[in-house]
Amino acid sequence: MLQISPTSFRSILIMQTKFIGDIVLASALAKNLQLEYPGVKVVFLCDARFAGFLTAHGIAAEVVSFSRAGMRGTPLQRGRELVRVVRTLRRHRFDMVIDITDSKTSRLVSGLVRAPIRVGHYPTERPLRWLERQPANVRMKPYGFGEKHYLFRYLSPLEVLGVDLRVRAPAIRPLPFETTQALALLSKHHLRPNAFVAVHAGASFIGRRWQPERFAAAIERISSETGLDAVLIGGPDEHEAADKIMAAAKTPVVNLVGTLSLETLLALLKEARLFLGNESGPMHMAAAAGTPVVGLFGRTNPVRWGPVGVPSISLRPSMPCDCVGGDLCRRTDSSKACCVWRLEVDSVVEAVRELLARTDVALEQAV
Repeated sequence: MLQISPTSFRSILIMQTKFIGDIVLASALAKNLQLEYPGVKVVFLCDARFAGFLTAHGIAAEVVSFSRAGMRGTPLQRGRELVRVVRTLRRHRFDMVIDITDSKTSRLVSGLVRAPIRVGHYPTERPLRWLERQPANVRMKPYGFGEKHYLFRYLSPLEVLGVDLRVRAPAIRPLPFETTQALALLSKHHLRPNAFVAVHAGASFIGRRWQPERFAAAIERISSETGLDAVLIGGPDEHEAADKIMAAAKTPVVNLVGTLSLETLLALLKEARLFLGNESGPMHMAAAAGTPVVGLFGRTNPVRWGPVGVPSISLRPSMPCDCVGGDLCRRTDSSKACCVWRLEVDSVVEAVRELLARTDVALEQAV
């Protein structure tokens, strides 16, 4: 196994160009590297939307961002954006590049950055085409440390580098001013800390979204049985589901969808008694904030993608399931298979009750 002195590196680039949930999981990789190599400068290549979140919480010293719109544009636009990103990265003169995105574009960038040490997956997640190559000169296993969760795909570089696994799960705590903002927001809506459920009805793909009317029914029962309030959270493109829940709910619900920065969202999730929602970035944020999670899964396997590091319950229909989505379902593509629609309100409410009871005991013991 490759052994490297703790003083070997001054700067490390982590390439993570996916979604906020992936960013949260990758934060554990950054933390382990910072502990192993004191004084190292960890830089992330990621979507511009996540730059402030990463630097504010010490996950990255700096972020080189890219335009997702530019990378999805015309061939000329993609080429220009790629050239801009590579030029920016080269100026850093990185000692090591770690590619945990494992895509055709990320592999291309990894090779073009010209770092002496280039860490990448082998075999790659998707087979390489005849014209593709893996530029990594340090090749890591698909999953590190004998684990199966996707977190350990992002922690796999540590194993091949001979770095001790000191941080096994993401832990991102709000900064004081973020907590102040969240508490002020709760007060504005007459909510108390640790007395509400944060509900996220959105997700990146339709196949991951439980039906809004079922969320509304679950919220009503949770509120009547536990006395907990409900707060809807989500991004600016998730208003449709929130509006449907607000229209169907027979109990008061606070709708904060599209109004929160990532930093304020993290602080709000920290103040929640529990998170209830689809498999999504906010689910992983809630877990990283230390909040118990009830996660709703469809075709995606929670063994790979479930919440980590906190008390949690992941609900998933038995597989294989009868198709409920008609022409929406594509059984070979988990993003387009609507298996999560088979989850019933009763099972979700029961999971919330169980997790509340379990964590009530933990809170009493902590006191």
